[in-house]
Amino acid sequence: MKTIIRLALIISGLTCASVATLSQAKEQKLDNVVAIVNTGVVLESEINELINNVKKQALAENQSLPSDAALRTQALDKLINDTLMLEMGERMGVQISDAQLDQTIASIAKDNAGLSIEQFRQKLVNDGINFESYREGIRKEMITGEVRRASVRRRINISPQEIDNLVKLMNQQTNADVEYHLGHILIAFPEDATQEDLNATKERADKVMDLLNNGSDFKKIAIASSGATTALEGGDIGWRGINEMPTLFADLVDGNNKGEIFGPIRTGLGYNIIKIFDIRGKKTVEITEVKSRHILIKPSIILSEEKAEQTLKDFLAQIKAGEADFDTLAREHSEGPTASRGGDLGWADPNSYDPAFKNALKDLAVDAYHAPFRSSFGWHLVQLTGRRTLDATKESDSNRAYQLIYNRKFGIESQRWIKETRDEAYIEILDNE
Repeated sequence: MKTIIRLALIISGLTCASVATLSQAKEQKLDNVVAIVNTGVVLESEINELINNVKKQALAENQSLPSDAALRTQALDKLINDTLMLEMGERMGVQISDAQLDQTIASIAKDNAGLSIEQFRQKLVNDGINFESYREGIRKEMITGEVRRASVRRRINISPQEIDNLVKLMNQQTNADVEYHLGHILIAFPEDATQEDLNATKERADKVMDLLNNGSDFKKIAIASSGATTALEGGDIGWRGINEMPTLFADLVDGNNKGEIFGPIRTGLGYNIIKIFDIRGKKTVEITEVKSRHILIKPSIILSEEKAEQTLKDFLAQIKAGEADFDTLAREHSEGPTASRGGDLGWADPNSYDPAFKNALKDLAVDAYHAPFRSSFGWHLVQLTGRRTLDATKESDSNRAYQLIYNRKFGIESQRWIKETRDEAYIEILDNE
């Protein structure tokens, strides 16, 4: 049966990859299926496109890269992960509407280059990037991000005692105002590793440390060797406060200097190597909270996506016409724990919400309604009822402690989750030589 599935997938991939006349087919090489991932495939063209994007990014940042063979390995690894998550997203009903997608691209354009979406489109074209391919790539990243968050979130448990302990620790710390820009390389254990495999992994990690200690470029080595999901970003995991890192990393990094490298450090996934790219004082950030209420409709076998969206559109029309009020509709029709409160979500940091929900509230005026939109939970009709700015004072210590613990655990559990997902999947790498 697996052979039949494999042949069907290969034929499907080849058929979809090229449409040509018979005479053209004799001259044109068809797109190869490089890997079978459950019921999906990874194509040669996808790998080449990802490698080309990494090369363009590296050129823009004057970053050296490893060999094409190493890049290909990492690109294939990422595309296998993406294929698995997109498949999960389809099962979960995760959808990114064109409106959500355009809003996200507009934010990227504004934040990264201060451009309008049309100016950003032209910039990509001038850089040799197909805008439609870029746009669909962002859609896939948004879907995989929602799948990861939804899947990992349920694996994280935070006790009140953990929060209290961190709040006490934060009040005692003298280094709480310092942030570290970190790089991470994971030399991962193979699946069902034997003692011989463990020893070989340690030897690889030691060789990587030797290369780094002798001046090799950390990001180049990360792209070539890391088994972490940040490999193609050169192992860059961004800026982290001491309380946002795994405790094992924090103990090593705390009080040390820019440029220092630590490892190999063994964890359950493999051997870890950490580098301090840079250090800065933590920026003083005011907390912006929002108050909102929503009506949530979850699609099902009985209720289609289109019907769920239309139901909320009808509700919005009734509210604006004065024929119904939000509170009553939420109590009667909304699904979830806020229905009994008329959909009221209270005051919250928007970063704690699903990305689609956060984006919907981002530019909404107080008392305004957002058109129905889809999140990983279902379809929402939302009204922003308030916005306020707070100082990061002690009154929010518990909230900040919770978020710090969550971020720390999310990073660890995310890596474990993707490994378990891959272990349970049917993955076959094809030899197309």
